[in-house]
Amino acid sequence: MSDPSPTALAGKVALVTGASRGIGLAVAESLQAAGAHVVRLARGLADGTTGRRTDLRCDVTDPAAVERAVGRVLSDRGIPDIVVNNAGIFFIKPVAETTPDDFSRTLAVNLTGPFLVTRALVPHLVGRGAGHFVTIGSISDHVAFTGSTAYAASKFGLRGMHEVLRAELSRTGVRTTIVSPGPVDTPIWDPIDPDGRSGFTKRSAMLQAGDVAEAVLFAVTRAPRVDVTEIRLLPTVYSLRG
Repeated sequence: MSDPSPTALAGKVALVTGASRGIGLAVAESLQAAGAHVVRLARGLADGTTGRRTDLRCDVTDPAAVERAVGRVLSDRGIPDIVVNNAGIFFIKPVAETTPDDFSRTLAVNLTGPFLVTRALVPHLVGRGAGHFVTIGSISDHVAFTGSTAYAASKFGLRGMHEVLRAELSRTGVRTTIVSPGPVDTPIWDPIDPDGRSGFTKRSAMLQAGDVAEAVLFAVTRAPRVDVTEIRLLPTVYSLRG
């Protein structure tokens, strides 16, 4: 496919969660390079605007924080044209070693956060009759891997939320896409060290964050008549373990 022009998203506003590093940062940079004004949400960001980028500190698991951030976006930038729910956490533990706090925290970040952001913005995008919700899923939203009880539960749930959202918005003019990549070489793998563990895809063979960003950019730059509902990405050579 041809690369979108630097003005493909000119005049558009994109909101990306978990955008301070990894996939979220790559998506934010890709959308900005295509002309959008990008609002980055993350816990580690300091509030501020530089050129076509606005950073807002926000914990997406906190309903009040999400409402404040969304309210500021609406008042300062208007209704976002693109909403990318990316924020997520990941760890590997057998189910017996996964604590209730591990499980609750994973669901809060990976599932409740996207729900809160989506819930706050759906009425505005539907009222306008246009927009695009992009969900960053995972191979773990459709394939079960050992040691990922909490992560799989959150990502399978996220896929379920996407499918319901797609059904509810199907006649509103608002599009929905879930992008489900296999292992991506980001700092999320640092504590796991897949290179030193058997059965894991080596980091040199993993997807890059930019590969996922390209998939997002492809979906959101299609003609309005085209709804890319799902994109699955895998490394050319990978382990079934992840």
